[in-house]
Amino acid sequence: MKHKPLLFSLGAMVLFGTLVQTAYGQEQAVKKADPTNAASAVSSESKPDGRTASPIHPLFIDVMKMRGLKPAGSNLTVTTPSKTMATPGGFAGGNSQPTSGSSRFAPSAFDSQDRNDENGVGPTLPLWTFRVHSSRDGNSYSGAMVGKNPFRDPGKTKVPTKVIPLIIKTQLVATSFDSTTGNLGTAPGNSTFDPTSPDSTNPCLSAPNNVATHLVSQSPIFTPTKFVFGATNVGTTTYNDAFQRANFWNILGEDRDSYHVLLDPVQVLDPITLEVPDVYGVAIANLLLLGSPAFCAPLGIVDINWFDTYLDGTVIPALTKERNLDPTKLPIFLVYNVVWASPANSLAGCCILGYHGTTGFPIPTQTYSPAEFDTTGLFTSDGSILDTEVLSHEIDEWMDDPMISNPTPPWGHTGQVGGCQANLEVGDPLSGTDLPLVTMPNGFKYHLQELAFFSWFFGAPSIGVNGWYSDNGTFLTDAGAPCH
Repeated sequence: MKHKPLLFSLGAMVLFGTLVQTAYGQEQAVKKADPTNAASAVSSESKPDGRTASPIHPLFIDVMKMRGLKPAGSNLTVTTPSKTMATPGGFAGGNSQPTSGSSRFAPSAFDSQDRNDENGVGPTLPLWTFRVHSSRDGNSYSGAMVGKNPFRDPGKTKVPTKVIPLIIKTQLVATSFDSTTGNLGTAPGNSTFDPTSPDSTNPCLSAPNNVATHLVSQSPIFTPTKFVFGATNVGTTTYNDAFQRANFWNILGEDRDSYHVLLDPVQVLDPITLEVPDVYGVAIANLLLLGSPAFCAPLGIVDINWFDTYLDGTVIPALTKERNLDPTKLPIFLVYNVVWASPANSLAGCCILGYHGTTGFPIPTQTYSPAEFDTTGLFTSDGSILDTEVLSHEIDEWMDDPMISNPTPPWGHTGQVGGCQANLEVGDPLSGTDLPLVTMPNGFKYHLQELAFFSWFFGAPSIGVNGWYSDNGTFLTDAGAPCH
């Protein structure tokens, strides 16, 4: 099991391509001609159409630290984007304060679609709510998760999912790197990062397993396989479903086999081409630019603030109109060897590999997740690729904290969290820690991240499989006393 420190930072935005292509040609030209206006738009807490900014939660890996390029005592810091985020230092969104209570478990379930329709909100994801008394600090916490209530109403939930490949085109290439500042020198040059095309030059891949969209479709994220955690067979299913079943294993009892939270049906849409203005994107095409060893493939970096604003304000509304996207569905925006940062030409605040967020007006009920399929080898200590590790992190965090509004007792100093954090983000405590490799029928060996259980956040006793506090047994106790 390898360990990789993960940090997240959100990057830039690219311009809309194939979907309703003619409608946005003029806007693309305006953004290229006047980057100042675009920058000011994303620095505000208001969306261009008047919507308030909604929270996102990113997966971040400090690429300079990973490559050993940050000298001891370095004062380089990660720049926090203006986008509202649930960060390693705190909690964004929802009720972050615990409430008093005495019952250890008092979960309740409701059909959020019916309930929200009555309130005029419109359809949403199928959610259940919980209220739990934490043995870690004696306080009570409330939240909502995707699926059916495993305590009182276990059963099967299906969330229709749309995978949207994004073809990213950048206009600058990195020509130099300053390790004292993290800055990249750049020159004009076009690069394309296409998850739908074979990557025939990547030494870390071999045909026919060299097309990102095919590898993702055939992965344990979307294709059932047998999962055994410790000595316990939790069933033949997809990874997110296996994790959630293991998460509540001791509560489910005889209902274990019938409890499911599935991404189904899964539809892979035609790709959307995003052309990034030169001020918001750069490609590292020289595989030795950051020193030896060479990495496996070029890396694209896009500015997170511009990217997410464009996604929320242009791409998602167009998908809603043209591809029947609505809040009952999960859109996953798949990129290939592209990460996010702010600004794009600095590695001091890089890199965000994926995130999940919410958007919508007047209430942000549309959830979504951009995620990288990584084959660069830049983000691991041993040079191995991440492939679906980012997707496993983001999808399960979306499932257990879909609105980024589930508070927990403070925890920290583990995974990607150097300080204290106080939300139910199941990937962050174990960022960089994997399950054993999973070999699928296509012969590809997939990386999946280990994830923390509900009981790790809220305290003993464990209701998870094997009495564990994570799905591969790295955590054998809860998070302990509240983090300070």
